[in-house]
Amino acid sequence: MSKPFNEKLIAPCGMNCGICAAYLREKNKCPGCRFTDDGKPKTCIKCRIKNCDNIKNTKAKYCFQCKKFPCDKLSRLDTRYRGKYHMSEIENLISIRDDGMKNFLANQEKTWKCPKCGGAISCHNGLCYSCELDKLKNKKRKYSWEN
Repeated sequence: MSKPFNEKLIAPCGMNCGICAAYLREKNKCPGCRFTDDGKPKTCIKCRIKNCDNIKNTKAKYCFQCKKFPCDKLSRLDTRYRGKYHMSEIENLISIRDDGMKNFLANQEKTWKCPKCGGAISCHNGLCYSCELDKLKNKKRKYSWEN
């Protein structure tokens, strides 16, 4: 598994796969949107944004490089993530575009690195998958934040 604050884990939509529950979980682990564990490019058949014709046809690395940024698909995803998961793909992309990847990753680490153990906190539930697995196992709704 790559370190959670790594450019290879930033998806075209601005999602940091390193803080995604699907990437952090032990069972049926996702390798992230860009690369498999052996470093080869990954093709995700489910992701509408990664498979967007504008991304594929222009060979853009990120959605902000598209003339339609932010498109309806990305805006809907962003609205859901802002409301449920305490993050914004559009804000992430603007940060990458305006401040650079190095600063973006430093901010991601400040925001999502567990202060107790240094592991990654999942944006999907606010739990560290290194030191808070007991809490996660006891949650009824694995992909929601506590109030």
